[in-house]
Amino acid sequence: MHIRGKVKVLVLRTAGTNCDRETAFAFEHVGAKAELVHINRLVDKEKDILDYDIVALPGGFSYGDDIASGKILANEIRYKLLEPLKKFIRSGRVIIGICNGFQILVKSGLLPNLSGDFKHVETSLTLNDSAKFEDRWVYVTPDLGKAPKSVCIWTQDLPRVIYLPVAHAEGKFIPKNSAVLKKLSTDGCIALKYCDSDCESGQFPVNPNGSIEDIAGICDTTGRVFGLMPHPERHIQFTQHPFWTRLPKKQCNCVCRPDLGPALQKEGDGLKIFRNGVEFVKKM
Repeated sequence: MHIRGKVKVLVLRTAGTNCDRETAFAFEHVGAKAELVHINRLVDKEKDILDYDIVALPGGFSYGDDIASGKILANEIRYKLLEPLKKFIRSGRVIIGICNGFQILVKSGLLPNLSGDFKHVETSLTLNDSAKFEDRWVYVTPDLGKAPKSVCIWTQDLPRVIYLPVAHAEGKFIPKNSAVLKKLSTDGCIALKYCDSDCESGQFPVNPNGSIEDIAGICDTTGRVFGLMPHPERHIQFTQHPFWTRLPKKQCNCVCRPDLGPALQKEGDGLKIFRNGVEFVKKM
């Protein structure tokens, strides 16, 4: 249960992490108190993960992405920190993994954890279909059409289409099998999908990596553990939009449609995700 005061966010870092400060800034922008913590401080028990309300695994190239993206840190978490993380999750607290953080969550078995026992790796993120690093802006949507609405607390009340950057070489989402994919859908664990500006699916570059079913982000069955490949921390201010100065100054309902012009607002599309996490904790 959250105790009065600012929501405390642990931003986990290690060698190769490079989006930790931006992630911390995003959380602080919505009123939380963020602290950068090296994994060794948790392993050596200098810091206790249960002293925090939110754990954020930011983007980067942890340990140089040797073997596979996020794999070494995923193993380090699995064999050194799994028990405290299980307590953290079961206590009702929340976790977000962005890009490399998403890769770490799925490869450690923390996400989607459909079995509930944290023992199985049920999905993965692998080499993009383009076989190269994709650095571009993409549209994503929480609107899953006829599929069950996502239980993800991080994506509640987002606009139908948002615009975020991706920067990854191994972002292709692949479930272990068709049964896992079906359960992700039926349990409301698919949180975000790639789309175009009209919320329609499409091939590359609409889907920048070839992810199965255009999946850009998933959550666990509680909705509290969330991973996504796009970087919401890179679009928390409207002026981070790549062509904000070239758009006509007129009102519209979507900040991402260059033909309609930007909504006159101060926030970027990604900030709502961080605010959702912080506001959820405040209500605990």
